[in-house]
Amino acid sequence: MKLHAIVVDDEPIARLRIRRMLDADSDVELIAECADGETAVAAICREGPDLVFLDIQMPEMDGFEVLKQIGVERMPVTIFVTAHDQYALRAFESHALDYLLKPFGKARFAEALGRAKQHVAGQLNRQALEKVLAALGQAANRYVKQIPVTQRGRVVFIDASTIDWIGSNGNYAQLHVGNQQYDIRETLSAIERRLDPLEFVRIHRSTIVNVRSIKEIHPWFRGHHLVVLKNGRELRMSRYQQEVARRLGVG
Repeated sequence: MKLHAIVVDDEPIARLRIRRMLDADSDVELIAECADGETAVAAICREGPDLVFLDIQMPEMDGFEVLKQIGVERMPVTIFVTAHDQYALRAFESHALDYLLKPFGKARFAEALGRAKQHVAGQLNRQALEKVLAALGQAANRYVKQIPVTQRGRVVFIDASTIDWIGSNGNYAQLHVGNQQYDIRETLSAIERRLDPLEFVRIHRSTIVNVRSIKEIHPWFRGHHLVVLKNGRELRMSRYQQEVARRLGVG
């Protein structure tokens, strides 16, 4: 019997790529494609597929929320698809589930699909998903949610999610929150290690940006780019930031 598969990804090109690779495998039949998490939850519950290719980064409801909504006891064998190689992937590597890191080739896809075919749904799949969720929770707790800043003799706690970007001034990091600037005695590298790499990306040796604050990226000159924030601020991206572009989904 053929394996029934569903592809979940908000990028049409990504869905097309997986569909074409599945077309080359006579053991798998693609029964549905979903462009968002809400549709994915409905399709998985309705169709009961054997296998799901699940994108992690999607607006409104990401791949992990899809997993939580359905529940590990009902979730089919899952291959996560992501453009990011930090934060969660170590959890996947240490457990039974597999993942595809964009951009992936035919050989890597065939390897992941082969493992999925061998993976037995049911108790084994549930235990693997539970381990992934536990590992993700532990990973998330490693990153700071608030940053204490000393200001006029008092300590102010800045929510990390409200920071638009962080600049460097010697041994000081400058946190930019809207029109406010807060200085802390910490190097940019040190503060980068404390921030969630899915939310913050270093675009230059002296600049870290909150991904949610980015509005546009413009080509500049000599291979450089300008990152335009939603508040109008323009920041320079280094010419060697191919990895950054990939993490932002534009590589």
